[in-house]
Amino acid sequence: MSQSLAVGDPVARPAAAHERVAALDPRRALQLALGALWLLDGMLQFQPSMFGRGFPQMLAGSAQGNPAVVARPITWSAGLIGHHVVALNAIFAAIQLLLGLGIAWRPAVKVALAGSVTWSLAVWWLGEGLGGVLAGTASPVDGAPGAVLLYGLLAVLLWPADRHSADRGPADRRPADRGRAAPFTAARAVGRRVAQASWLVVWLSLAALALLPASRAVGRTIADTTPGEPAWLAWTDAHVATAVTRHGLLAAVVLAVVFVVVASGTFLPHRAARAAIVLAVAVAAALWLAQGLGGILTGSATDPDTGPLLALLALAFWPLASSTGQT
Repeated sequence: MSQSLAVGDPVARPAAAHERVAALDPRRALQLALGALWLLDGMLQFQPSMFGRGFPQMLAGSAQGNPAVVARPITWSAGLIGHHVVALNAIFAAIQLLLGLGIAWRPAVKVALAGSVTWSLAVWWLGEGLGGVLAGTASPVDGAPGAVLLYGLLAVLLWPADRHSADRGPADRRPADRGRAAPFTAARAVGRRVAQASWLVVWLSLAALALLPASRAVGRTIADTTPGEPAWLAWTDAHVATAVTRHGLLAAVVLAVVFVVVASGTFLPHRAARAAIVLAVAVAAALWLAQGLGGILTGSATDPDTGPLLALLALAFWPLASSTGQT
């Protein structure tokens, strides 16, 4: 009787809804954000420009500069897509939508996350040419080492399992205690050391890429994003490009140093670690602006680029006093 009254009470309903939102597990919230990005990818893939010859030509272009063992499968797949661009592009878009919807639907979250890893690796090779890392053209400002690679990493770090709770005795494995020992959300499934190692690899790789010759032309890289952008974004990117064009080497070095500082974040004391994560989110936002918001407003983007993914990765490493609840 009391339950039916609570359901019918207009005051109780908002309170109950608020409690459900407040109780949302941090990992589940990050999973849903990852799913939303997959949905965005799928919608971008359904743009009219993706059904034309420009799409397979863009894919074929990622083979340039890569070793033959990497370039040949890219060229072959681009040729195949070119002969069946409408059907295959529709399938690609549907796959990404299904990944997003699968992550959002709890019973399918493991299948969708596993699919995210597989799809990410395939697209990183055949669609992004390994992010240009082996071609010598990789630059963090240009989206290296590849946004899709970060999708796969996030799927692993946000896997619905709690390694820390597995170390406890049966009497201690209460739902409210699951994941409590994890210092940040990304450590819950893979453990602290593996999570920290992945964080270190991502940001130190970005630092190394920032020092490559390709990254010194940061002004030109930013300027290349302006065609097709809305006026306000094109104006912003053009002015940023002009400001750094004469100081490309300095900008690259400063960016590399910032990446190294961020890389050390998960090894710092609690308060300093939070400051490093805030810096990581700020850097991700700055990169996304320099990337022209990934070109999502131009009608020709296939994904939002690395900015949002790096920000989501940073949030997965936000230091937690305790982590409760289940996925």
